[in-house]
Amino acid sequence: MFRSLRERNYRLYASGQVVSLTGTWMQRAAQDWLVLELSGGSPAALGVAVALQFLPTLALTLWAGVFADRFDKRMILIITQSALGLCGFALGALDVTGIVVLWQVYVLCFVLGCFSAVDAPVRQSFVVEMVGPAQLTNAVALNSMTFNLARIVGPAIAGVAITAIGTGWVFLFNGLSSVAVVAGLLLMDTALLHRADTVDRERGQLRAGLRYVRRRPDLVVVMVLVFSVSTFGMNFESTLAVIARNVFQRDADGYGLLITMLAVGTLTGATLAARRSAKPGSRLRLMLIGAGVFGALEALAGVMPHYWLFATALVPVGIAMMTFTTSANSTVQLAVEPTMRGRVMGLYMMLFLGGRPLGGLTAGWLAEVFGPRWPVVLGGLISLTAAVAGAVVLSRQRKRGLIQPLG
Repeated sequence: MFRSLRERNYRLYASGQVVSLTGTWMQRAAQDWLVLELSGGSPAALGVAVALQFLPTLALTLWAGVFADRFDKRMILIITQSALGLCGFALGALDVTGIVVLWQVYVLCFVLGCFSAVDAPVRQSFVVEMVGPAQLTNAVALNSMTFNLARIVGPAIAGVAITAIGTGWVFLFNGLSSVAVVAGLLLMDTALLHRADTVDRERGQLRAGLRYVRRRPDLVVVMVLVFSVSTFGMNFESTLAVIARNVFQRDADGYGLLITMLAVGTLTGATLAARRSAKPGSRLRLMLIGAGVFGALEALAGVMPHYWLFATALVPVGIAMMTFTTSANSTVQLAVEPTMRGRVMGLYMMLFLGGRPLGGLTAGWLAEVFGPRWPVVLGGLISLTAAVAGAVVLSRQRKRGLIQPLG
């Protein structure tokens, strides 16, 4: 199950990510709670914060994919990870000194989003360089395990820490945690990297990447599905804090527990994906099933009447969500030419993250007007509908001989 960890460079990367991502999830929980405190519990204010953090993805992620194909991915990641750590230090300093106000949080959300928009596609396309194509699916699954282990530990620690010492110290810890992943990148043996040929600078490289995807109807369907599920179904940053505080009258530790329960499910889903990576089978079919089941389970969770029923329902939601995301990621990466991988993953990450501003604002508006449960219920139904529509379109295209299965 852990075959990709045989690669020294990937071991360094994964160990640094455990520490850094724990800090990242601590900051996310603390940031959501700080925004609610500064805004008097406004769901719309939290939606604005989420939108600002993901808005730069629309402008920068596609170009980041071009940079990933053109430049040294490891060096780009060293710069972006260092900058993300500095954002944590800045917000922590403002909070600890007691001078933080809501507009400052908004500004730092936007700055953080800018560096994250560049970091995401480069980081995704760098995985194959650390482990090679044969171990990519396993490495993607292990990345998800690392991500969701941090998603369990981070919010749980943050919930206790916010109550005990305040949100500011959580932000400072996140800034410090970025040192781990930067150190791992610096210690890598570059001779062991499975680097693809870099693309020389020339005009029209971004358009060439978009044309490449447009000519692949199978990739188009995957991209549309990823956008639909991520934008409307995976808005947990905008919904869980509001549901914990405004529906179930819970404090920060209650919110942290909801994130932890979701993360238990996503970690389980990532573990199952790592086990499946050595077995033959259709990743595309698994992606469609994962998206449909995720949507149905999320809609069901949204109507749970009691806190513990809602929290428990988040576990299977997390399993289905991770089944969808890991299969979608590996499906796209293994289906494209190496010289196009950065640009295609730039588009993938733009659709995966770039819809969050729309989703965050929509979720905030729905929660404000109709109640906090509605973003969860409608998000699940939209995800289910998108999965069914995607399956129908792919089936028709395959019958007409327009596409070949992605695998």
